[in-house]
Amino acid sequence: MTAAIAVVGSGPAGLYCAERLARELSGARVDVIERWPTPFGLVRGGVAPDHQVTKSITRVLDRPLGLGRIGFFGNVEVGQDVSLDELAGLYDAVVLATGAGRDRRLGVAGEDLPGVVGSGDMVAWLNGRPDAGDLAAVVGRARSVVIVGNGNVALDMARLLAKAPAEFAGSDLDPGVAAVLASTPLRTISILGRRSAAQTAFSPIELAELGQLAHALPQLEPTDLPLDGEADDPVLRVLRDFASTSSGDAAVRIQFRFGRQVLAFRGHGRLEAVEIAGPDGAADVMAADLVVTCIGYHAEAPGLVLTDGHLANSDGLIAPGLYVTGWARRGPSGTIATNRAEAHEVARRIVAELVPAGRAGGVGLAALLRDRGIDVVDWARWKAIDAAELAAATPGRVRTKFRSAADMLAVPGL
Repeated sequence: MTAAIAVVGSGPAGLYCAERLARELSGARVDVIERWPTPFGLVRGGVAPDHQVTKSITRVLDRPLGLGRIGFFGNVEVGQDVSLDELAGLYDAVVLATGAGRDRRLGVAGEDLPGVVGSGDMVAWLNGRPDAGDLAAVVGRARSVVIVGNGNVALDMARLLAKAPAEFAGSDLDPGVAAVLASTPLRTISILGRRSAAQTAFSPIELAELGQLAHALPQLEPTDLPLDGEADDPVLRVLRDFASTSSGDAAVRIQFRFGRQVLAFRGHGRLEAVEIAGPDGAADVMAADLVVTCIGYHAEAPGLVLTDGHLANSDGLIAPGLYVTGWARRGPSGTIATNRAEAHEVARRIVAELVPAGRAGGVGLAALLRDRGIDVVDWARWKAIDAAELAAATPGRVRTKFRSAADMLAVPGL
């Protein structure tokens, strides 16, 4: 009897799991369901637009789908167009690879002021995701930016805000977003972290990129660095280089401030300042037109139990026939390689536990969605959208993305 498996989410976690299932279960029907007309999840919509080497992983993820071994149901939202219970009735197993899509909150006063933006919302705008809010007015007036967090997302935010227009060559940054960034009267970016310089989660490679920007200068006080014992740490080496060269002039100053905790955001009608506590506990106030919080994300799953921001599970199993992988399983940590290894682990568990029951699978799902009038995007139609975006690339860009699902759905199939 042929097995039918649905994978909800087409980012690396979902596609790696689907590919391994299709390989291990000869003859099985594996379908990937994605709420957007486009696949690849955060590789397309979350990786910084100037990090095209990372985005090139889509060529690997594309292969099994392009070979027709895996079905693609794009523009289908589980929970809206089809319920999870309905999928359970159509498939022998369902895998949730839906990521962690909502910004964590600091939980301090003033967090809802216009001008306080979560990194997830900021990344969505920078990447031209269909669900992105319009941040042009907020970003366009920013002279003083505060970035809260000491991980690579914080570095991404600082780098993208501080880059000169010419430094976006070869990216897929949206032309409208690029115009806003080019006109922003930015002067200072302050990167705040609660912990010390020795406790950051920065990658030394990404940190070093800030020192290579044309019109920006990273700055920090030597007193913010450990005196001894950790001098060979690669992140601290980069920070020491910044401290030794931070006295020059630049259009934009990127200031690292360690041991600072945000107490509140202040403003009348919009953000005007950030109240912080320093290493000695003393309160201070920093002027700010824009704050980007980079403190992590949590999953969303109506009807399912969340534990510390991810779906409650036991080694990838939520309930009989229902599995989870990726950030939805463990929270927003690790790399694409981490997702690959975990997705293969979950796929092996499914193979061992699967009991095919002759369910309708993709045939049944297609019929249900057709009856409901859902405009499903299959793989060939996605490739037409992809070709149209590549053809629309402006000089210095690798593609120009469609900014709305409606525009994507208007592209005729190949």
